[in-house]
Amino acid sequence: MKKKIDLRVKRTRKMIVEAFIHLVEEKGYDNITIQEIADEAMINRATFYSHFKDKQDLYDAIFKQAIDAFAAVLDPDQIVQGNRLKVRQIEMVLKIIYERIQENRKFFLTIMDASGNEILRKKIAEILDIKYAHIFNQLKITENDIEVPLDFIIEYMTSIFVGTLHWWITSDTDMDADNLSKLVVKLVGNGHLTILGIEIDH
Repeated sequence: MKKKIDLRVKRTRKMIVEAFIHLVEEKGYDNITIQEIADEAMINRATFYSHFKDKQDLYDAIFKQAIDAFAAVLDPDQIVQGNRLKVRQIEMVLKIIYERIQENRKFFLTIMDASGNEILRKKIAEILDIKYAHIFNQLKITENDIEVPLDFIIEYMTSIFVGTLHWWITSDTDMDADNLSKLVVKLVGNGHLTILGIEIDH
């Protein structure tokens, strides 16, 4: 019985999320109401409130889902070996992330305003700090005999990712996820990371 209830809960949440994304793409976040979300999901308002506190709570849940997806593919064991980065693996990881965003491009386009960009940047920085701090600390990256602060490296890498991502979803480019991932890795790997003392495994 519990399994059936769990499946029903998951299915209802999925319907709410899909309805919300569709409405945000169509009308914009600020212009939609809880009642409209409920109508689109074919549920009543009480059912909506049994899953989410309000529209912001729903937004936060979707954003967290996206961040969790990033965290899942940013596994250091897959892309780092010692102080060497596995370029092809990184390209695959970025491609997966870009493809997931591309699937909901209109939604990300709507939510990635200045505040959305900042939230995304901070969350990715937290992921890098948690997953990669021990790797960067082992490298003891220095420039002119001055040790480069870990938070500088993380901020730098995060800014590149978020900046190129924002350009990709807001421009009229026909560049696909595969080519974007290769371009980002090529630009970063051929200069910036090697300067920091990180070896690139081609």
